[in-house]
Amino acid sequence: MEGSALKKVRSKLIAPLGLPPPSSRSFTRPGGMGKKRDYTPIHWSRYFTSREKVVVNEDGDTFQIYRRGSSGPLLFLLHGGGFSALSWALFAECIEGLVSCQVLAMDMRGHGDSKTNNDENLSSETQADDVVAVVKHIFGTDPPPIVLVGHSMGGAIAVHAAATEQLPMIAGLIVIDVVEGTAMEALASMQSFLRSRPKHFLTLEQAIEWSVRSGQIRNGDSARVSMAGQLSSDVSGECATSDVSAVAVSPPISSPLDSAVSAASPVKHGECITEEDEQETVESPSPLRDSAFSSPTSVSPKSGYHWRIDLTKTEHQWPGWFHNLSATFLAIPVAKLLLLAGIDRLDRELTVGQMQGKFQMQVLPQCGHAVHEDVPDKVAEVVATFLVRNRLTSPSDKFSW
Repeated sequence: MEGSALKKVRSKLIAPLGLPPPSSRSFTRPGGMGKKRDYTPIHWSRYFTSREKVVVNEDGDTFQIYRRGSSGPLLFLLHGGGFSALSWALFAECIEGLVSCQVLAMDMRGHGDSKTNNDENLSSETQADDVVAVVKHIFGTDPPPIVLVGHSMGGAIAVHAAATEQLPMIAGLIVIDVVEGTAMEALASMQSFLRSRPKHFLTLEQAIEWSVRSGQIRNGDSARVSMAGQLSSDVSGECATSDVSAVAVSPPISSPLDSAVSAASPVKHGECITEEDEQETVESPSPLRDSAFSSPTSVSPKSGYHWRIDLTKTEHQWPGWFHNLSATFLAIPVAKLLLLAGIDRLDRELTVGQMQGKFQMQVLPQCGHAVHEDVPDKVAEVVATFLVRNRLTSPSDKFSW
């Protein structure tokens, strides 16, 4: 058992890579103890209108993006370390229902379905350049007003990308649950935390169940759509999103998307293509013991799923994400919002800046580090209010102050 002092320290290790603190057996499962949970994967098209690959250079570096909405400012969404663009799925649906906006969620380098010549180069400079390259290849010299939104590692990259001044249309900056002080303190513990996770899952259902039970994602529907983006298939070597069939969309969830996805065409440098829905079959759920999230040794290693990216190999780059982050965030001359899962995340520099009115801040307690996945509706309300108050967009009929 951990001592109370150690528990307090671990609770502050907000997982700067985008990962949660270790699970607690006191975690309450939504829907009541007697209700059987559904861990069937949900296809990305349930929440996004289209999925595209963007080739940004002659070397073939390709970034996967998901889109929704066609008018208003562009919300460019950057996920945390180890996660993928699909972590924004529920939020994307919620925010588009509240305000006029376009949503673009990007699989960052080494994550999801993006593929580059060096997937382990996760330096802040390289990832910021990736963001700039994707924007320029999609929108050319005339992009819409852009609001960069980033969670954890993605929040740090959003700040660095805005600070490059290569995107003159940056109109707003939203950072979710990452603060320089606590993030830097947490880095020393991240290797042991990463190694403590299951290394292998037999099925996607098993991985989704682990995600919910461990507290990594406390919203079951979000885990069902986003977990596949965190894993790779042992059989194909591809991101597990390719194993999620469109027929896996769960009918009980309201407001299904009716948009069809166009057929793919050959990709050339600088082009975006829309892909066809995958038709592979999803494996049937299998019963699990609470402690049986890793595959037994008798099972072939080529029969399940492993983590898409080995973050332990990028440790030397972690400090660069957060170094001087608070000062850089405060210096960017646009409307800014800091959304936190707890007030204890705030460091001294940000505390002073907040008192001076240099940015807006909102705390959403009683949720995990993956704030936008745990409570996507509440995060959408906060973001919508921020956008409307700063006159960055117009509200819909569903929006209320």
